Amino acid sequence: MPLEPWLVEWCEQELGTQPAEVLLAASVMSQVWGLRLNDGREVMVKARPDAGGRVATCLAVQRAVSEAGLPCARVLTGVTVADGRAVHAEEWRPGGEVARGNDPGTAARSARLYAAVTEVTRRLQLPPPLPNPEWVHWDHGGPGQWPPNPVHDSRPGAETLRADLVAIAIRARRRLRQAGSMPRILGHADWEAQNLRWHGHTPHVVHDWDSVAWLPEPALVGAAAGAFASTEVPTLAPLESSEAFLVAYQEEREFTPDELEVAWAASLWPALHNARAEILWNHPPVALTAVLAQAEPRLHKAAA
Repeated sequence: MPLEPWLVEWCEQELGTQPAEVLLAASVMSQVWGLRLNDGREVMVKARPDAGGRVATCLAVQRAVSEAGLPCARVLTGVTVADGRAVHAEEWRPGGEVARGNDPGTAARSARLYAAVTEVTRRLQLPPPLPNPEWVHWDHGGPGQWPPNPVHDSRPGAETLRADLVAIAIRARRRLRQAGSMPRILGHADWEAQNLRWHGHTPHVVHDWDSVAWLPEPALVGAAAGAFASTEVPTLAPLESSEAFLVAYQEEREFTPDELEVAWAASLWPALHNARAEILWNHPPVALTAVLAQAEPRLHKAAA
């Protein structure tokens, strides 16, 4: 597969040599290339828009987690602008498997890894990577419950979402906004199974460090507790598994009753984001069905 000239030139400038072989090429929210270089190194190069300047902080978080000895690809370059996008390289870490279970045992293992990662990220003093990713951006200042999104907002039905979904979003967001005085930390905000790889019960690598957010710790943990089981099609984990996630996380850092309520409110927010997208884009109602079935017990635990 021929590479674009800018990418070849970038590798020569930043990595000291040109690519010899393409191991992988993919494009979703970002463009990524797995490359074998002429000197034998295998690297991943990632390019994506960065209008808000988030990437430098996200990359610094990834570097800190890697240097702490946790399962995270080692960052090889700083972030530079090439072809109008933010670009960096990291080590190529293929292998491992997605943990597809949504049971309490899988939840607890995921939570313990999240706790180990957050033990590193909560101590970092870096510029906040704002705005936060859309699926945890309940603290936006725009009108309505969901953050403004020109693509979603222009879809048919955006102004007339089903009333029961909007009511759940109002209650969850109201409770989350009451957490405004809680200290904010940096943390991974897309803790889905599809972004992790394991060898059995041993974690192999955590991906998607562009999804770092700056939020109260309970809100980050709650979002992970709701989303940890999501793979190709995002959904909401079973209630008892989210509970197991929160219990396991608190083996390292116990929450106050108020913090635990915030975590339960946050457990709904990524699924609410996905449920809205399912409606607007006529996708099967996977997250929507789970949200409608679980909203009341989760909101009860959130005192919302």
